[in-house]
Amino acid sequence: MGAEYISGMGSLTLSQAVHLAQNSPGGVDQRLAQHLERKLVEVHAKIKAQPHSYILPQDEFALINYYRSRFGDSEIIKSATKRFWDNHHTSARRHRSVHESANCSRRPKEVRNGFYQKMGISRTPALQAIGEQNQLGWKGKRACQHRAALSSIFFFLILMTFSHPVIASQASSRSQLSRIDSALSGRAPNATTPLLECLQVSPPVLSPKKSCEKTLMVHEFAYSYGIPFIGNYTPPECEFNRITINFTVTSAGRQFDRLALMYFNDTEVWRTSTAEPTANGIVWTYVKDMSNYLSLFQEPQKIIFDLGNLIDDTYTGKWETTLTATFFTAQDTIDAADVIIPISAHQSSLDKPSAFAIPDTKAIDTLKFPHNVKKAVVSLSAVGQATEEFWWSNVLSSDTTAFGNETTLYGYSPFREVQLYIDETLVGVAWPFPVIFTGGVVPGFWRPVVGIDAFDLQEDEIDISAFLPSICDGQEHTFEIKVAGIDQDENGNAFLTETVGSNWVVTGKVFIWLDKTDSITRGAAPTIEAPNVVLGVSSSITKGANGTVQALDYSVKARRSFSVRSTIITSEGSRDVAWTQDLSFVIKGKLSNSGNDQNTTQTTTGKHESQGSYSRSFSYPLKVSSSYNVLEGGNYTINAEMSRAKNVQNIGHLAFPTAADSFDYGQLPGHTPLFTGAAISNSQNGSAHYLAAPALKKSFGSGSTEQIYSLAGISASGAAETDLYRRHILATNDSVVYDSQSVGDDTYVVQNSPPTPHQAGKQTYANLGIKAMLGRGPFREQ
Repeated sequence: MGAEYISGMGSLTLSQAVHLAQNSPGGVDQRLAQHLERKLVEVHAKIKAQPHSYILPQDEFALINYYRSRFGDSEIIKSATKRFWDNHHTSARRHRSVHESANCSRRPKEVRNGFYQKMGISRTPALQAIGEQNQLGWKGKRACQHRAALSSIFFFLILMTFSHPVIASQASSRSQLSRIDSALSGRAPNATTPLLECLQVSPPVLSPKKSCEKTLMVHEFAYSYGIPFIGNYTPPECEFNRITINFTVTSAGRQFDRLALMYFNDTEVWRTSTAEPTANGIVWTYVKDMSNYLSLFQEPQKIIFDLGNLIDDTYTGKWETTLTATFFTAQDTIDAADVIIPISAHQSSLDKPSAFAIPDTKAIDTLKFPHNVKKAVVSLSAVGQATEEFWWSNVLSSDTTAFGNETTLYGYSPFREVQLYIDETLVGVAWPFPVIFTGGVVPGFWRPVVGIDAFDLQEDEIDISAFLPSICDGQEHTFEIKVAGIDQDENGNAFLTETVGSNWVVTGKVFIWLDKTDSITRGAAPTIEAPNVVLGVSSSITKGANGTVQALDYSVKARRSFSVRSTIITSEGSRDVAWTQDLSFVIKGKLSNSGNDQNTTQTTTGKHESQGSYSRSFSYPLKVSSSYNVLEGGNYTINAEMSRAKNVQNIGHLAFPTAADSFDYGQLPGHTPLFTGAAISNSQNGSAHYLAAPALKKSFGSGSTEQIYSLAGISASGAAETDLYRRHILATNDSVVYDSQSVGDDTYVVQNSPPTPHQAGKQTYANLGIKAMLGRGPFREQ
């Protein structure tokens, strides 16, 4: 079975999930138990559908064995278990070598017991029985045959104990898999190849000559689910008003992309994800300005860095990480908040990460504000995982079974809204950027140039200053983060849902700027204008002459306007404050070929304004065409094309610096210009292909992606934008073939050459299931 995402644990194959459950002495995590229960229902249904012929694969047998006490004397389970052993017994006899047949002398009991101990295996009743039968001293050719068969059973029991995937290819597909195996092995990379350097296109970050540095983390994330890195941070002795972090990672082997969150105590301060490694290894470095967290870096902190990972005989990639912080003083200081309060699950005292997983848990926290606040901004960090990772490709809930029960489609529409509530009152929203991780759609898109924001997942900001007169009262107030989709009532009318699929990983923070100590923030109660979202949805099904569904066409439109206004009184006097949002979303999509093919085109646009101090305009166009095809023997292919962009213009600041604030002006001639804003245009387009042979634990692909990034500064005088940085890069099959960069007026070409011949077609990837890569797929995957 392909890997599936489990909240808090990442992507796990069935074998890995069973292994994790077997090795949970403190009790099985409830989310893992629920996942295994669902899988047990599926496996049991397969057995009941073919009670006399279904042969359990090794991972399903391990699952049945894990729950064996539940079935008691069930004849259908006994029969399925017997077929499993008969199948492997026959296979063992067919493949046993002449040497094995001729050399079946008994091993001393102490040697056998030593082997058990060396492998860390407790002698279960089944293994004890095998040992007792071996001690009977059978003689002759028949004895050798029986003991060879028992050795085969013993081998499979050992494998089952460790839950390592075992491939048992059926005879009908063995020749085909062998041909693919031969073709793939011919593309094996050269062991002397240097590490592949992966990157996220971004402008250079300010790096002064005089600074001090601290190492925050040097850690290997191997078997790290539920085991984050825990460290202690103490401020450096040097003076500073700016901070950058440098995160460098290496990995080799095969591994899924992983989500990572960094916390100071209960406060999430950074969210990133990983690239997928190659056999020879990859490396990447990302530098990020963290000056908006100045108040946190000025105090000792507990560092929690959560990067859940799992390694086994197939997924071997470990993450070797180094995280450093650089501290320095700059003249153009960033107006960092005085206090930062987390909206989180508050698990740091237990050495656990503090993110919420919606809708599995409610993302609600209770906060108490100081009495002297003059400005407050909430940031929301939210990203979809599992059935919500590809929310932008979902369909209306009424259409999830359009192609029957053999094709999985996820619902709640391709629209999402992240909502912030204070004391159950809506105070602002965020319409998220559709992040695509490095294993998403087709992995060949994202190596070595990863997707937009993949190494630095951005947060949305909401100015809540208009509510300060209400919440600076010395009382506790509830802050809740929700994620909504779209559904329809029985009359076809669209409405925002109270829930979505599983799951969204969310946290929040309140950035607070303080007034004088003896001041008390007062003012008028806020006036809120929050009309219902204007929604328009439609879908239609096209059927063939035989009545089967040929295509599903769908469209969704959404428009939201929101505003809140108030007058607040601080030591500086009275001032009007307002937060306004205007947002628009539109998508047209089509699924055909039994749901195997999908074309989707969407655009999200919006403008956020904080009166007199800040505005943000953005557009997120996305177009993806993808097609998968399941081949004989369980192999499958995916072909895709994509075009996407993230275009943002910021004037002023809320809580985070703009890219112009963080830009390394040392690379520009002349004096450092003063900008009040920044404009970013960031686009990607490409095509990619993927072939997976799950029975061989192999997959490979190819792809080509072009990206154009530009950053311009916007001055206070309202003059034309000033070009700061531009990069045009083209990557093909794990190689950068063109790379042109401009800083100011200077342009230089870093790379302009075709990939070398040995690079073509050699790309290998983690073997994800179709649903994990596309957000849709066969109801039952191999």
